[in-house]
Amino acid sequence: MVKNQQFVVIGLGRFGSSLALELMDLGYEVLGVDRNEEVVEDMSSFLTHAVVADATDEEMLRSLGIRNFDCGIVAIGDDIQMSILATILLKEMGMRQVVAKAISVLHGRALEKLGVDRVIFPERDMGIRVAHQLVTPNLLDYIELSKDYSIVELAVPEVLDGRTIGEVNAHSRFGCSIVALQKPEGCITAPTSMDVMNTNDIMVVIGSNGSIYDFEASIVKEEEPS
Repeated sequence: MVKNQQFVVIGLGRFGSSLALELMDLGYEVLGVDRNEEVVEDMSSFLTHAVVADATDEEMLRSLGIRNFDCGIVAIGDDIQMSILATILLKEMGMRQVVAKAISVLHGRALEKLGVDRVIFPERDMGIRVAHQLVTPNLLDYIELSKDYSIVELAVPEVLDGRTIGEVNAHSRFGCSIVALQKPEGCITAPTSMDVMNTNDIMVVIGSNGSIYDFEASIVKEEEPS
């Protein structure tokens, strides 16, 4: 992503403010918009700009130069009607990319029909992540790429300590691939078959959900006492 990109976040609730602050930490310019004056005042010292405005007021949005921003995030979660109206305005203004938060499947479908570039389900996505972490002992993080494919971070267990990626042979045995190896001294991207794994490392694995499950299950089985 280009560092001179500018973002506007409409709705500075928990999700919107967290997203806006993270974008700032990553070095981007962020305009925050919310109807609540107290919320805007709290965020004003952390964002590039923060304004009190009604996201369904077209003239107000135009006066803020919204159409000149690279990406608009509609993070309104408590008012579906306002979320949809704000999304329509951003699309009509010709914003390059529009991302919107949905609080239900129906809300998400409506946003998709409006041509939103990406619909985010924060609560659902977090629930999926936590569920996977609860049932997979070595799982540190989980990102769903599609219905059938994912990227996961797995802690290297003791049974794999000292083994090379070639010895584990995840691709041939299970159909998933170790695409990175995070070590205390740094990250190895595209590791070779000769790279050694240790218990304080993290494997980044990509593949079908079934192949990743089989790979993780084999690790658990090896860890079980005979």
